This record gives sequence, C-alpha cells and structure tokens, in this order.
Amino acid sequence: MTEQRDQPGRTRFLTVLEVAEVMRVSKMTVYRLLHSGELPGVRVGRSFRVPQDALDHYLATSPAVEAREQDRRTS
Repeated sequence: MTEQRDQPGRTRFLTVLEVAEVMRVSKMTVYRLLHSGELPGVRVGRSFRVPQDALDHYLATSPAVEAREQDRRTS
C-alpha cells in the first residue's frame, strides 16, 4: 500500500495522539481545541481525525507562535 505522502492532492489525517505529539501538549488539550472549534477535525465513529493542513494552519496562525516570531524579530 502506498503511503499518502506519496500521493499529491490527498489529505493526510492525524490522530489526536499524533497531533498532541506534534504540538507537545496532552491529548486532552487537543480534544478541547477540537470541541471548541479552534482546531478543525473530522469525527470518525467515536474518534477524531485532524487534517494535516488544518494543523499546519493552526500552528502558523497561533497567537503564541506569532508573539514568539515578533519577539525574535525585535531581539
């Protein structure tokens, strides 16, 4: 089976655990973001999956990331 990374145009979906590991937060934090709508996700049965693009966008536009980038520029 070919991995999705090898197929351009296909969205890669991450589990809550994978998102938590990337963000270095707890799974509960990811669930809170999903339930609040801050982080878009898709419900599959009783589980959630987060599109890689949505996670990338969230991280790129996160106020904490923006503040850190501004601090870096002014230093």
